Amino acid sequence: MTDNRFFNRSEFIGILVLAVFLVVILPLTLDVFRLNLVAKYLTYAFVALGLVICWGYGGILSLGQGVFFGLGGYCMAMFLKLEASSVENTKIQSTPGIPDFMDWNQITTLPLFWKPFSSLTFTIAAIVLVPGIFALIIGTAMFKRRVGGTYFAIITQAVAAILTILIVGQQGYTGGINGMTDLRTLKGWDIRPDHAKIVLYFFEVGLLFACIMIAQFVRHSKLGRILVAMREKEDRVRFSGYSVANFKIFAFCIAAVFAAIGGAMFALNVGFMSPSFVGIVPSIEMVIYTAVGGRLSILGAVYGTLLVNFAKTSLSETFPELWLFGLGGLFIAVVLAFPNGLAGIWGDYVQPRIDRLISSRKPKPDGWTDSSVADGAPAE
Repeated sequence: MTDNRFFNRSEFIGILVLAVFLVVILPLTLDVFRLNLVAKYLTYAFVALGLVICWGYGGILSLGQGVFFGLGGYCMAMFLKLEASSVENTKIQSTPGIPDFMDWNQITTLPLFWKPFSSLTFTIAAIVLVPGIFALIIGTAMFKRRVGGTYFAIITQAVAAILTILIVGQQGYTGGINGMTDLRTLKGWDIRPDHAKIVLYFFEVGLLFACIMIAQFVRHSKLGRILVAMREKEDRVRFSGYSVANFKIFAFCIAAVFAAIGGAMFALNVGFMSPSFVGIVPSIEMVIYTAVGGRLSILGAVYGTLLVNFAKTSLSETFPELWLFGLGGLFIAVVLAFPNGLAGIWGDYVQPRIDRLISSRKPKPDGWTDSSVADGAPAE
């Protein structure tokens, strides 16, 4: 029988544990520096959530999610950079009132496409719409021609490489390889002090849970069931009269928007944005986060992101020359031994034992004996 509950018991416990962990335990036990590191990790969790819908349920493996992460991050960074580039702050430049990297590249007027990003309302809309429209264009071009599987994954990698080269090459407009740095205020509110980092952390956690709810809604809707059916038997779904291409486009677009939200929060929390978060390597790492957590589990993707990044930080601090090998070994181990990730380990090994333990401790009705189980009725 299909479970139509929005959260089953196991999922409810998982989200409750996650909420207590993120809202209570970590803020009380970590200093501001470490808490800001967790905030950085959680920005990747948005990408992992989108990949659960796109890859886990839709069967569409995208190896270019760094593109959308970067687009969202650069949209937010452009707003923050303009605010930090007031005439007062840039009076020592040759041309005050424009970002410093433009002045270094002999650009004397603010480019036309930069000007709308002086509005926070436009910026918030752009964070959602720019990656969404870009994903719509790519998805339409690919899925309407029935390009999928390995070919689609390679194309998304190519897009990530192209965007990285474009950002680096257009140094006067994007900051080049150094990216956009020295991001200071959000509508006059300084985002650099410790108290601001704490506020941004809790805001990000709230936004993450909102995205979890959206992903869970998609999963339990008719759309989610069609995505799963499309992943398993695409031709059968197509012969049933559904437009497979449109469903794939939707899954790809919502994954892009989730990634862009994560990128925008990254720019706010870390205070800079660079092309090193856009290319092929970060995109593959984002897939690893999802695979480790479980590509079929919404909560598993979040837990997997936190686990891999905690391990990455610990290994890079202790064994800086070995952490890349550790990350690769972790991914290989998951693929070979636990293809459903942490969520699969929980569902296959831990949850059944907990259920048996709970059922064994439940009081039995009067007159019930162990032999009655086989007979199917209580003893007389």
